[in-house]
Amino acid sequence: MTKPVGRWIKAGPLEELRSQGMTVVKGGDRPILVVCEGETVFALDNRCPHMGFPLHRGSFEDGVLTCHWHHARFDVSSGCTFDLWADDIPTARVKIEDDAVWIESDCGFADPAEHWRRRLQDGMAHAIGLVIAKSILGARAAGVAPADLIRDAALFGAANRDRWGSGATTLTALANLLPLLDEEQEFLALYQGVRRLAADCAGKVPRRDVTALADASVPRETLRRWLRHWTQVRHRTGAERTLKTAIADNAPPAALAEMLLTAGCDRAYADGGHSLDFVNKAFECLDLIGWENAGTVLPTITDALTDARGAEESISWRSPVDLVGRLEDVFSVLPALMARGRESAGKPVDHAALAQELLADDPEAIIDSLCGAIRDGACPTDLSRALVYASVLRVAHFATTNESSDWDTAHHSLTYCNAVHQLLRRIENDSTGATQVSADALRAVFHGAMTIYLTRYLNVPPARLPDAAALDDLPADPDTLCRDLLDAFDRQQQVDRAAYLTTRYLTLGHSASRLINTLITALLREDAGFHTYQMLEACVQHHREWDDTAEGRTVLVALARFLAAHSPTRRAQHQTAAIAMRLNRGGDLYEDQTNETE
Repeated sequence: MTKPVGRWIKAGPLEELRSQGMTVVKGGDRPILVVCEGETVFALDNRCPHMGFPLHRGSFEDGVLTCHWHHARFDVSSGCTFDLWADDIPTARVKIEDDAVWIESDCGFADPAEHWRRRLQDGMAHAIGLVIAKSILGARAAGVAPADLIRDAALFGAANRDRWGSGATTLTALANLLPLLDEEQEFLALYQGVRRLAADCAGKVPRRDVTALADASVPRETLRRWLRHWTQVRHRTGAERTLKTAIADNAPPAALAEMLLTAGCDRAYADGGHSLDFVNKAFECLDLIGWENAGTVLPTITDALTDARGAEESISWRSPVDLVGRLEDVFSVLPALMARGRESAGKPVDHAALAQELLADDPEAIIDSLCGAIRDGACPTDLSRALVYASVLRVAHFATTNESSDWDTAHHSLTYCNAVHQLLRRIENDSTGATQVSADALRAVFHGAMTIYLTRYLNVPPARLPDAAALDDLPADPDTLCRDLLDAFDRQQQVDRAAYLTTRYLTLGHSASRLINTLITALLREDAGFHTYQMLEACVQHHREWDDTAEGRTVLVALARFLAAHSPTRRAQHQTAAIAMRLNRGGDLYEDQTNETE
């Protein structure tokens, strides 16, 4: 996409402009600065690209134009900045005819899409939030699709950080939500995701690629066995070369998911659940940016397997009940149990009832419920769906008498269970039919169930879900309820208030998608932590499976409670985004704004 050609306008006589040095003329949609240097005349957007200050109030010397607001400096010929935080100035063509200077009425860049994508790379490389925000807005205005921006950011992260991290997870989680968002929310989601990824890469060691084995025809079962071995002995390079070899041999996503899920289960609830969550998010990232990038993206998660500490090394999983030993007994008979269950496959499963059984105070009862469901023909995703809902109930009933940091404990359980569910769905839905969920992979469900058991103290005493019949004093209008919910997030300690408003809204039958959009809006304005983005996206994903049911409503109540517990923040990043939006609209930040409403 090239810069549109505007009409030509007369700037004035050449001698007069020379005597003035710098002057401003009215352009097509903005003031244009005309600068004379000897026999040469230049025309540029008069707004400093950093924060909009009028450049004619700056100074010019030796070909360098300096803005006096933040002292950004520019090459007057090209408009390029000497200070990367300031952006380049759009320019206009100039011609001189009969001692008169004519300038093109519109300023711009020769190739806006290429310019803004390059500037986005600069913004990420130096972790400059305002540059990132303006580049996203500029690229979208130039017709660059969100998917292309996500791909640029994800590949930047894979190249500039040695391992998958929270930034890449945040980017992917927010990218998954883009179809639900309007134009402004889309920008905020892209900005928050790309900014977090850039911050995660800042100061980190760039990635050094590892090649696949020379013979890519190694049997898949051998590669699967090798990957488990290298994971267990913590040999990252071995694990990475094995995974790259499977990718080079065109292993389908379902087969790669089964390999990585199995290896990830060799350590129980590894890295507090983050290991498998990172694996799942890397797969979801590739769904967004294209599986042709698998060889670049997937190897970044191998360290999440090889370097992680497993729960079997923690005292809570060993005493007073040896959960690890008990699970090992179950895993030894799991293949036979699954084979028996296949004979009864097809029977309906009450996922909500099974979830309640997974909240039992006795680990033996929980294990028996899972084994009984398998024996009765429940498929792996039946188990994992119930598992996720049980983890949601831990959040929905989270007692606010707990410490604030205990929310993270509930969060880790939920996002781990969601990752297991999404990976199992990927394997079960293998279009080739060549990959099935193995007993080794199904261990993840049992690990998730034990995390839910170990977090039972978070519901002592359990917070009661709001009684819809007792909320008649709240508004009934959906617009008012959404506005009141956002107002609740403006104040601390509004967990119960958020639950009441959410319950009132849903029990009146208002649109769940409208409420979800409101919750997304609430989060995008915050300086949210990594865990909050994870929680938002996981709950939105899980709500889709329940839709407009009592369970679906509970998922959104749990989400509202969690967001309220983490709001408000300073909202500094939203301020940066607001500045970028205002500049993009042509607003003047330097003027008195006391009477202006954002």
